[in-house]
Amino acid sequence: MTRTLLLALLAGVVAPAAVSAQPPADCRPSALNIPGAPYPCVLPDNRVMFRVAAPEAQKVRIRVGKGFDMTKEADGLWHATTTPLPLGFHYYTVQVDGAIVADPATRSFFGGGWWNGAIEIPDPDGAYFAPQDVPHGEVRQRWYHSSITQTWRRAYVYTPPGYDHDAKTKYPVLYLLHGWGENEQGWHVQGQVDLIMDNLIAAGKARPMIIVMDNLNAVKPGESAALYFARGVLTQAVPEPPPTPGAPPAVRRGPLGSTVFTDMMLTDLIPMVEKTYRVAPGRENRAMAGLSMGGFQTFTTALAHLDRFAYIGGFSGSTGGRGDFDLKTAHDGVFADAAAFNKKVKVLFLGIGSEEGPGTKAFSEKLTQAGIHNVFFESAGTAHEWLTWRRSFREFAPLLFR
Repeated sequence: MTRTLLLALLAGVVAPAAVSAQPPADCRPSALNIPGAPYPCVLPDNRVMFRVAAPEAQKVRIRVGKGFDMTKEADGLWHATTTPLPLGFHYYTVQVDGAIVADPATRSFFGGGWWNGAIEIPDPDGAYFAPQDVPHGEVRQRWYHSSITQTWRRAYVYTPPGYDHDAKTKYPVLYLLHGWGENEQGWHVQGQVDLIMDNLIAAGKARPMIIVMDNLNAVKPGESAALYFARGVLTQAVPEPPPTPGAPPAVRRGPLGSTVFTDMMLTDLIPMVEKTYRVAPGRENRAMAGLSMGGFQTFTTALAHLDRFAYIGGFSGSTGGRGDFDLKTAHDGVFADAAAFNKKVKVLFLGIGSEEGPGTKAFSEKLTQAGIHNVFFESAGTAHEWLTWRRSFREFAPLLFR
């Protein structure tokens, strides 16, 4: 097994000539491949061709979408061609007999709780998250110590174009959260949020802003995340990695979000940001948003502290619209007085993929019927995946700080 696994791991980096051979002319190597790796490659109809060198394996399977068994052909390599995959970014893994590994032929991405390979199915409308000849901001790493968790934490911070050249300008701040099984890198690495912002700012569609991306997994000293999940303190989405396109992950719901993260954010993160960066003061210059579990956390934190936040966004992570949700009593009655809520919250944004189900739309309609202003966006043809969240962010960012 050790030798088989090693051969599988080496397939993408020191592969024999047959593996390194160029794919068919119409099969384009994925943009996420390591330099020089021809496979996986994407055909014009969005089928994907994979190759794996594992000569002693008995069974090899590509775990993307519904999953695809590979066939060992005359060249001694394992081959598979998928059915057409949805547009956008998708995690995948390789199953070699009993081992599940990331494909070393691609860059690795943290999602579903561990490091995966990934493939990008080109989106014809993807110019908004592609590098363009426009001024670019920067994404910085900022370490800080949390008094709440008693740990060193790392935030990724986007500063807009021109930030370092004008020492007087102060900027509003968006606190942007990832989903379950991801970390503070997600929005930058998988979501391309810096490129989306650069392009929106250059087009005059969004105000320049600072974006803070932190890790929403926060626990008290001496306790583990597993303990918090057991208590129902956190809301956890638990997909069978990788998730099946077209279906959201199964969710085990307790109270929405982590009070520890809220305490950490208000006590440590926001003060650090406002001390370190040129931040415009006041709630009117502060927004919070997140995807999936990060959306749950956003509503938990922001709705309980409307004295701190004037803009709220959830992408595939609304706070209600399910079961016996009562607008009069939910979140300590924050929705009970529509006029008061509308006066405080300048934007309440709800984004979802059209393949994720009707819950978020139903919630939006319920809010509207109650007189609560909100913006609903549905990403056509996408599910619980990064293309939904990239599109949602593209719609949300222009609404901020106007």
